Amino acid sequence: MKTETHKLLCIPLMISLLSLFTNGVSSARKPPDLCNRVCGGINIPFPFGIGGKDCYLNPWYEVLCNGNSVPFLSRINRELVNISLPNPNEYSYGAVHIKGPLTSSGCSTQPLTPPPLNVAGQGSPFFFTDKNQLVAVGCNARAVMTDIKSQIIGCQSSCDKRNSSSQEIRNKICQTRIPEGQPQVIGVNLEIPEGTNTTERECRVAFLTSEKYSQSNVTEPEEFHADGYAVVELGWYFDSSDSRILNPKGCKNVSDTSQDGGYSVETSCICSYGYFSGFSYRNCYCNSMGYAGNPFLPSGCVDIDECKLEEGRRRCKDQSCVNRPGWFECEPKKPEHLKPVVQGALIGSALLLFAFGIFGLYKLVKKRRKIIRMRKLFRRNGGMLLKQQLTRKEGNVEMSRIFSSSELEKATDNFNKNRVLGQGGQGTVYKGMLVDGKIVAVKRSKVVDEDRVEEFINEVIVLAQINHRNIVKLLGCCLETEVPVLVYEFVPYGDLCKRLHDDESDDYTMTWAVRLHIAVEIAEALSYLHSAASFPIYHRDIKIDNSSCGYFW
Repeated sequence: MKTETHKLLCIPLMISLLSLFTNGVSSARKPPDLCNRVCGGINIPFPFGIGGKDCYLNPWYEVLCNGNSVPFLSRINRELVNISLPNPNEYSYGAVHIKGPLTSSGCSTQPLTPPPLNVAGQGSPFFFTDKNQLVAVGCNARAVMTDIKSQIIGCQSSCDKRNSSSQEIRNKICQTRIPEGQPQVIGVNLEIPEGTNTTERECRVAFLTSEKYSQSNVTEPEEFHADGYAVVELGWYFDSSDSRILNPKGCKNVSDTSQDGGYSVETSCICSYGYFSGFSYRNCYCNSMGYAGNPFLPSGCVDIDECKLEEGRRRCKDQSCVNRPGWFECEPKKPEHLKPVVQGALIGSALLLFAFGIFGLYKLVKKRRKIIRMRKLFRRNGGMLLKQQLTRKEGNVEMSRIFSSSELEKATDNFNKNRVLGQGGQGTVYKGMLVDGKIVAVKRSKVVDEDRVEEFINEVIVLAQINHRNIVKLLGCCLETEVPVLVYEFVPYGDLCKRLHDDESDDYTMTWAVRLHIAVEIAEALSYLHSAASFPIYHRDIKIDNSSCGYFW
């Protein structure tokens, strides 16, 4: 038996472990809901995160929120400007904009020569995108990118003077694109070309940036120097060796080189893959054809209801816009003459439901009131006292039973007149059948003195203990009615008086021997009541009208 129990315990454990394994491999991990997702007004979407290690994918994606207002990328120690998830309409990678350093000369007492901007490292997902350019601003400034293998890339601005006037034509900006290959380390040097009239005291700056500048919108180098930074765009990938993000739930894998994309509008999430800096990567994005959200969360890509947007209203015009998963369609509107019919049906259904609700509430309240009333009557008629007495005498479990009013109503067909066995000054006796098929006699009293409730309960307890074949047995009572109802065993052949004087009956012969036998049995019953019962009972009203026949002789 112990072995079988052990097996039963192991089965759910194995299932739980299997569930954990499959969830970890085939679906994206959901970060805790308590993770902070905003710092300084900047949204921090997963896989980036602030706080505990479960809030971000790995340390490369950790964001520090200094003073709850300035976000920094922890590993490269650069202030964040914004974070973008992968967008298939632009590139298959995500983007992070940071504040990059400036190289300057002649703008202050000390030139600024920062170290190269380095986003490399084991497992680093970051690189410089080709949206970045090297920009130099100032008169006769030569800027050169460093830390680029086998290449020298730079540009030079110039300042010329026309001979006919003293007006200076300032070509004070130059720019060049960064090299291809998604580099991870780029430095910037600033030099003064030989053979120019520019002195070292003139302010010049050089920097990497993804922002667009031209001769018409560039400001003075002093303003760049005062800002102290330039916005740089970093792309980011996922290392596909991380099983937690290997295949987010609901995503379809497609190749970056696929011509048709290999997916339909019903596909909410798409994952592309490739190689970068010696490792394989996988990036996922929501299908631009009707979905939005964060693909790195379970079921993070949700359907866009285009019917609520201007596009849906514009394209459908006079037709009905119907939203579908990933798309929408325009359907002809239903004929105007059907509107009143539909509206009438809806209103009628609503009114019908309302009526059913009111009726159900009425029945519920009525039932509740009935239950409360029955409880009050039960207490008033001595129900609690009877329960106490029965508990004390629990050794005799067949002693008495407390019936509910619903049981007796069902047994007597709601005290139907056709069930009446007899009537007297004390009450009416009905024939009833219990749920188990047993036939009983139900006596419904007319009046009970409330001052004698305790005496009545004691009599019920005493009578319920009588067990003699010639005495009608009290089976129990019901105290949930206005007056108590007593339940007796059923005597099938009526009262003795009728049997003794029924001359028309041919069923049996009432001889003197039979009459003597009846008298003897009545005497035995009285003897039992007087001497053998647990409490002596004196009838004091023995007559044939109070006697019944249980069988024929």
